[in-house]
Amino acid sequence: MTTIARAIQMVCERLEKAGIENTRFEARLLLCHVLGVETQILIGYPERDISQDDMDRLETLLKRREGREPMSHILGEREFWSLPFKVTKDTLTPRPDSETLIEAVLHHIPDMMRNLRVLDLGTGTGCLLLSVLSEYQQASGLGVDISPAALEVAKENARNLALESRSDFRLGDWGAGISEKFDLILSNPPYIALSDKEILAPEVVQFEPYSALFAGPDGLDDYRKLALALVDVLHEDGLVVLEIGINQGDAVSELMEKVGFCVLERPKDLAGIERCVIIRKKL
Repeated sequence: MTTIARAIQMVCERLEKAGIENTRFEARLLLCHVLGVETQILIGYPERDISQDDMDRLETLLKRREGREPMSHILGEREFWSLPFKVTKDTLTPRPDSETLIEAVLHHIPDMMRNLRVLDLGTGTGCLLLSVLSEYQQASGLGVDISPAALEVAKENARNLALESRSDFRLGDWGAGISEKFDLILSNPPYIALSDKEILAPEVVQFEPYSALFAGPDGLDDYRKLALALVDVLHEDGLVVLEIGINQGDAVSELMEKVGFCVLERPKDLAGIERCVIIRKKL
């Protein structure tokens, strides 16, 4: 019989050999998932025995993680904006950096009871749209994605978060076919240059959807499409918040300014990296 303490040590050693960082954090995540307990139990009862069935389940999950499969795929979900989101191979894993977009919305739209219409282009798991709707109780929104499988995940997340009545999801290519105008538009488009493929972590390049990652030789292909689409679907006094990659602030700002937008701000994430561009139509 193996104890919690010995199991965690074993998992840490194997994850470290696989080149994975934060081994103790990940070991606890795996064991909590297998045992169906909170982290406090692992910390408070390290001497507790683990059954062979649970050790077998842990071994199965551990082998997947050693193969660099993302933890979000193994556990089936990832927390974003303190909300649980289902994640599959058909969606990008929500990342803490993207919470910068939600913080930006809260800063620029302080009226939490405003009756907003929100559009999320390239919605994926729906994390951006649904996080905003969770904050603005009178808001409603539409999530658009080119992937039918991703839309099914987003719809399930809306149901799980009790936001189904205020959210719709539609198959589409950016703003094509949308006749309505919105108060707030969010997007985390593909922005990785093809030349950067070789430097990405295995968890990203081997397991996340290619079409949601890469955007041509310079990583800007989808911003060029968005620049034209946004003009037609944004209210005259509406706000757009776009996620950007490292060192893309100037290029994305220039693209948006060329089609009639003005840049209000380029907020930084917790690492001090410009993470989004906030724009409005020029008056």
